[in-house]
Amino acid sequence: MSDESRSFRTAAVIPAAGRGVRLGPGAPKALRALNGTPMLVHAVRAMAASRSVALVVVVAPPDGATEVKNLFAEHALPDRTDFLVVPGGESRQESVKLGLEALPPGFDVVLVHDAARPLVPVDTVDAVIEAVRDGAPAVVPALPLADTVKQVEPRTDGSPEPVVATPERSRLRAVQTPQGFDHATLVRAHESVTENVTDDASMIEQLGLPVVVVPGHEEAFKVTRPLDLVLAEAVLARRRANDGF
Repeated sequence: MSDESRSFRTAAVIPAAGRGVRLGPGAPKALRALNGTPMLVHAVRAMAASRSVALVVVVAPPDGATEVKNLFAEHALPDRTDFLVVPGGESRQESVKLGLEALPPGFDVVLVHDAARPLVPVDTVDAVIEAVRDGAPAVVPALPLADTVKQVEPRTDGSPEPVVATPERSRLRAVQTPQGFDHATLVRAHESVTENVTDDASMIEQLGLPVVVVPGHEEAFKVTRPLDLVLAEAVLARRRANDGF
C-alpha cells in the first residue's frame, strides 16, 4: 500500500497507572480533580480534540480499570472518538506496552501521552501527528530551556554537589507529550529494548532511528507538584474567560 493511499489512522495511549507520590497521599495523580474534573478526563479530551485521533486507550492502575471506566461514564467524552480502558503494569514502560497490545489492527500512528499533561493544546497534538505522517518514525514536542542547566556529581549525604559541566542551553530542549510514533516501529522498540527509560522516544533512539522535535507549548506542562495544580487551574480559568472552554 502506498503512502498516498494509506489512511494513517491514529490512536493515543495514555499510561495512567502511576501513583503520583510527589503530589502527596490520596488518589492516583491521574484521578486528582482539576477544576472539578479528574486530570485523566482532561487528558483524554485533549487527545480526542484532534479529529485525527480515532481511538484513545487508557492504561489504568492494575486494580483500578473498573473505577476508570465508571469515571468515563460520568463525564462527557467526544462521540466521534472510541475509548478503551485496560489494566496497566508495574512500570510506565510495561503499561505502554500493554496499551499497544490492546490496539486493534489498522492504526498507523500511535501517540503516547502523559495523563499528567492535561492541558496540551490540540494544535500541538496535530503537529506531532502530521510529522509522523510525513515520515518521521518518532516525534516529540519540546520547548527551549529558560534556565541554565548544570551537570553535577550527585551526592546522597546532603552535602553540596560539585558542578562538572554546563551544557550549551541552545542545544537543549525540554520534552513534552504526546510523543508520536510509527506504530510498527514503536511495537518493535518495546519488544527489543529491555532497560528502563524515561520516555518512549528514548527507545527509538536505542534502535538507531531518528527522533525529530516539533514545537511544544507552555500549557503542555506536567502536573507533578501541588504548585502545578494551581497553575493548571489558572490556565483553565483563562480558557473559560477567553473562549468559554
